[in-house]
Amino acid sequence: MYDEFSSDYDRFVNWPGRLAVEMPFIEGQLRAAGAQRVLDAACSTGQHALALAGSGYRVVGADLSPKMIERAQANARARSVAAEFVAAGFGELRARVGDGFDAVLCLGNSLPHLLTGSDLMAALADFASCLRPGGTLLIQNRNFDRVLARRERWMEPQAHQEGDREWLFLRFYDFEPDGLLGFNVVTLQRQAGGSWTQHSMASRLWPQRQTELVAALAAAGFAQTTSYGDLQGTPFDAASSGNLVLRAQRG
Repeated sequence: MYDEFSSDYDRFVNWPGRLAVEMPFIEGQLRAAGAQRVLDAACSTGQHALALAGSGYRVVGADLSPKMIERAQANARARSVAAEFVAAGFGELRARVGDGFDAVLCLGNSLPHLLTGSDLMAALADFASCLRPGGTLLIQNRNFDRVLARRERWMEPQAHQEGDREWLFLRFYDFEPDGLLGFNVVTLQRQAGGSWTQHSMASRLWPQRQTELVAALAAAGFAQTTSYGDLQGTPFDAASSGNLVLRAQRG
């Protein structure tokens, strides 16, 4: 799915707006941890990694999708920003990028693409092995406690325009009998007011609840876990928060 989505991903996300909202909190967490060397796991097109590199951090970005990594490398060249990008997924990060990182980021609702408890534990163990002792892990997921309680199927549509070309991105969930979610993305595109064309993509997600993730982090050797409701640091509320942001420290 994400190889397919890579060509439109930077149109789908309003990066200037998103980074303006998120980076103050992220950098605040990194400063509090004394971090200089950062791994951005599931970095997509590298926008968070490049923002951090532009602020003086030494950053490696990793993503399972080679096409996303190609986009990230192109973005780095276009901005003349020094950051390393590697095609690597959860569970193989230590082998591909090494260890001793001060912080690991896993943003953008990436962790729910792991569909089993064993896969989740392998990923968290991989994160821990990439971190120095006392290093910080920062995770951002959707708040699936709210999604499941409210049966929230649809997310806000996203729109983008370049000259006379327009894009609309629609996202929705299918609630599967096995408890997983079907995650669907429909891309509509037209030029100069013409007819819309459409393309759909789908993946599956495990809607991980806050208590499940906190318990998994503790089992993986992380401590001092704090939950937030967004990447601005508001308190987490299972019934109302839009996101679940977890900060934890490697023991």
